[in-house]
Amino acid sequence: MAIFPIRTFGDPVLRSRASEVGEIDDSVRRLVDDLIETMYDAPGVGLAAPQIGISKRVVVFDAGDGPKALINPVLLETSGDWLFEEGCLSVPNRFWPIERPSFARVRGLDEYGNVVEYAGEELLGRVLQHEIDHLEGILLIGRLERRVRKQALRDLREEALGLDR
Repeated sequence: MAIFPIRTFGDPVLRSRASEVGEIDDSVRRLVDDLIETMYDAPGVGLAAPQIGISKRVVVFDAGDGPKALINPVLLETSGDWLFEEGCLSVPNRFWPIERPSFARVRGLDEYGNVVEYAGEELLGRVLQHEIDHLEGILLIGRLERRVRKQALRDLREEALGLDR
C-alpha cells in the first residue's frame, strides 16, 4: 500500500469524467488499498481515484463504520435537502455551505466484483454524492451558489499567486 499526494484545485484530472473500470483485478484492489490509506492519512471521510491522479471510477469512504469501496458507482436515488458546511481534500482547508439532497442511494461493485448498494442520510448521503461528483469531474466549487463561487475562486487565485499574505 502507498500514500499518494492528493491533487488539488487547478489540476486538469479533477475536471474530467473518469473512465469506467473494466476487469476488477489485483491492480484495482491495490488502487482501493492505496485510496483507503491515502484517505486516512489526509485525513478524510472519502476519496476518489481522480484525486490521486488516476482517472478511474473508483471511490472509497468511511462514514464511521469502516472503509468501503465503490467501483463504477451509479447514483440511484436522492431526496430531501440538507445545507451543510462541506469541505474537500482537493480544496484543502476550505469549507462552504453546500445544499445537497440529504439522502442518497448508490449501487456499484466492491473490490471483489460483488454488486453492493449503500444508502444513507446526512453525512453518508453527502459523502456518496461528493465522491461521485469527483468521478464526473465536478469539484465542490461547482456546487456553490454563484456569488459565493465567484468569491471562492477569487480567494483561491489570490492564494495561488501568494497575494493572500
